[in-house]
Amino acid sequence: MFQDEYFSLKDKKVVVLGIARQGKSLGHWLPGQGASVVLSDVRDAGQLADDLLEFIMESNVSFALGGHPVELLEDTDMLCVSGGVPLNIPIVEEARQRGIRVTNDATLFIERCPAPIVGITGSAGKTTTTTLVGEMAKLAGHTTWVGGNIGDVLLDKLDEIKDDHLVIMELSSFQLELVDVSPPIAVILNVTPNHLDRHGTLEAYASAKAQIFAYQQEGDLFIYNYDDMITRSMAEHASANVAAFSSYQLVPDGACMAGSRIVVVGECSPTGDTKVVCEVEEIKLRGDHNVKNVLAACAIAGALGISVEVMRDVIRTFKGVPHRLEPLETVKGAMWVNDSIATSPERVIAAINSFTEPIVLLLGGRDKNLPWEQLAQLAVERCRAVICFGEHGQAIARHIHQAKFGRGDAETPQIHVVDDLKKAVRFAARSAHVGDVVLLSPGCASYDAYKDFEERGNHFKELVERLKRRD
Repeated sequence: MFQDEYFSLKDKKVVVLGIARQGKSLGHWLPGQGASVVLSDVRDAGQLADDLLEFIMESNVSFALGGHPVELLEDTDMLCVSGGVPLNIPIVEEARQRGIRVTNDATLFIERCPAPIVGITGSAGKTTTTTLVGEMAKLAGHTTWVGGNIGDVLLDKLDEIKDDHLVIMELSSFQLELVDVSPPIAVILNVTPNHLDRHGTLEAYASAKAQIFAYQQEGDLFIYNYDDMITRSMAEHASANVAAFSSYQLVPDGACMAGSRIVVVGECSPTGDTKVVCEVEEIKLRGDHNVKNVLAACAIAGALGISVEVMRDVIRTFKGVPHRLEPLETVKGAMWVNDSIATSPERVIAAINSFTEPIVLLLGGRDKNLPWEQLAQLAVERCRAVICFGEHGQAIARHIHQAKFGRGDAETPQIHVVDDLKKAVRFAARSAHVGDVVLLSPGCASYDAYKDFEERGNHFKELVERLKRRD
């Protein structure tokens, strides 16, 4: 519970590491709380010119560019770390040794927000599930705020959020590493290997995810994926009430499958008994993974008291979020699909399994120290061609070649290695046949060539539109 006298930022000096989306939000919000702010970034003024212009009218904001020197900690009361900044750098470690509070935008928001918060995390499906729940809440008549790791950071909306509103908040493992407060409804969709370049081990990554419910209190609710062994084991340590969602198992509280129907049961049923939400075939989104996202959304919506009629109406009309198995154009009989959000091999596997058509697969970007063997084997089984691009392209191609050698199949898939996405699209257009799916599902981070997966996905869209115009 937020106590103003304890958490007051008036006359405090706050250093913010990273002038990106979260850092800029902090840079605008903190001065309004009476704090003086130093925004620090490893980039220089030339690289940050457009970002710095945003603060030209902020009198209580100064800058330290070209690095994060430890000297910034002098007289500092709090250090805020943006998601993309690692926690093992000297200034963060020194701040902890000095007893300076190290926190982030998500924690500051959660501890101050007057409205109930639903926090949603997971290795995959966060944005789709968060957006689905937001649409259900809005249709049910709630004044609803959706943001966090997607959309608005939400800190700058605090003055507008009232105690009878509802906040649906996506949270990443990077944000959760630093939280010391949990939302009253916490949800973990799944935990599979991801961001191991940051966290080091799957255990450390899972531990970061578990922070979302670690500080819950009696009467709060933790919703987990019963079909995921890691999240199921987490539920055994929850201090709050628990509910689950499952594609295979009937659960006492939550959402699950009853034949071909999605049902909500127990504490996640608005009426306390079993209620049918919809038939699986009514879901517009492709793939079994999206059925799980819908199940999770129904469990959350039911816990919020939203009627099954509202859930059903949203599910029947919801066509997805950009860059997530997003159908683009049909060019010369082949359907092009943008799944730029797929930044891990696990997500690519889910994408491939969403289609029955032959696939021309575009893979590449910056590696996150994740295993590729399972994806390589599936690609050999299911793909007509694989085009590898970007920083990790050569290494991915080696994994595919090894899988081909293991199967003794020299014919398919064709494997091409190119420099960038533009050339990958060109090769894909040559490789695709009528009835194929050309799928950008990179399996890697975008940072070798783009600022984020959205910029990569938008570039892919532009390239496909050009192809369409020539068709």
